[in-house]
Amino acid sequence: ARQWEQSGHWGKYRENMFVIPDEVPNVEDEGPLVSDDAQWMALKPMNCPAHVLIFRQGIKSYRDLPLRFYENGCCHRNEPHGALHGLMRVRQFTQDDAHIFCREDQIVEEVRAFCELADRIYKDFGFTYSIKLALRPEKRFGTEEMWDMAETELRDAVVRAGLATEAYGWEELPGEGAFYAPKLEWHLTDAIGRTWQVGTIQSDRVLPERLDASYIGEDGERHRPIMLHRAIFGSYERFIGILIEHYAGRFPVWLAPVQAVVATIVSDADGYAEEAAAKLAAAGIRVETDLRNEKINYKVREHSVAKVPVLLVVGKREAEEGKVAVRRLGSQAQEIMTLDEAIAMLREEATPPDLRG
Repeated sequence: ARQWEQSGHWGKYRENMFVIPDEVPNVEDEGPLVSDDAQWMALKPMNCPAHVLIFRQGIKSYRDLPLRFYENGCCHRNEPHGALHGLMRVRQFTQDDAHIFCREDQIVEEVRAFCELADRIYKDFGFTYSIKLALRPEKRFGTEEMWDMAETELRDAVVRAGLATEAYGWEELPGEGAFYAPKLEWHLTDAIGRTWQVGTIQSDRVLPERLDASYIGEDGERHRPIMLHRAIFGSYERFIGILIEHYAGRFPVWLAPVQAVVATIVSDADGYAEEAAAKLAAAGIRVETDLRNEKINYKVREHSVAKVPVLLVVGKREAEEGKVAVRRLGSQAQEIMTLDEAIAMLREEATPPDLRG
């Protein structure tokens, strides 16, 4: 627990950490199960201190900055039993965690670039969002000057990105920051009007100080870097839960786990269905076949319940003509097209919006 004591998490966050002693208790011993001089260890509740230790390996120059570390890090937090809620709040989760070590003059540009990245990603997923600036809490580390600078830098970056407006729900939240840094928060609004706080970026001068991170400046002296904590999805488990709720399971083609199913009307079309599925898979489509000896209405109904966005129906005629009958989830209509046309259409829809031409 030495690292967590130095970072400040042991004093501020210990009740939310899974901790164990480094000695095995003797259950036959009549004395205390854990001795007074036992050393305590903790499962990692966040990735920040470890990234500082990585930064400290070797000597860093001002020319090396900004230095960005990214990790799909698994964390454990001892959430109260009553707070656990499906995928939305769990005790073990993986997050898209990154930490940017930069100079004072680089902060605003790094945060502005993150604001643009978050804007693009959330819009790709079909969300609207608001941005909040969570300001210094009552119990915190660091000087007032450090907090003044950090809050001003985050505010300036949002202004420079053009997002500090009423249209983006801009708001400042006194007392809502972390104990080591103020933070920008992205609050998503789902299809039925609920809001979820997901992305965040924090401007931190406290952890580099407490964990003795430094770089050599242009003047040849040691300087403290600024540490920007940032995540877009936050907990993957929670973000997936939000997506399921937002789309009610009816994902657009590019997000759907199974993007298309090739279903046969008669067994004579089995070979063509497998050939069509192979061509779709080669084009990057996540596809399955349904060759069961069942009526096509049964197959359509079953795949509709499974929320498969596109069903390609093939019979003897389609096999002879090299075509497919395309049925969309939620529609009774079908469109006849060649297999090549269907592949081109699905390949376009399977591309994330930000990557389309």
